[in-house]
Amino acid sequence: LNSDHSVRELKGHKRPLNILKDRLEVIAALEAVDFVTWFGEINPLKIILKLRPDILVKGGDWDTTKMVGAKEVLSWGGKVFSLPFIKGKSTTQLIKKIIKL
Repeated sequence: LNSDHSVRELKGHKRPLNILKDRLEVIAALEAVDFVTWFGEINPLKIILKLRPDILVKGGDWDTTKMVGAKEVLSWGGKVFSLPFIKGKSTTQLIKKIIKL
């Protein structure tokens, strides 16, 4: 996961809504997740190269051919997935909905 600092760099000073510790706990609680960590840079390539994951997953707004680290993960026999993007279900859309109310 992105650190709180890198989320602010990417999404703006009002983000993230949930601090890193809470986001780590949510992801770690998923049965399918074996390991979760974070990175402070905007780009996760350094941590991907260090950990050499078997699976790389990003949100559906990322094409697997353009994901940072995808080429490397595939090169060592790993798999790369882009989760389905559900229109209107992003944090950005949730914030807009709350502000509108």
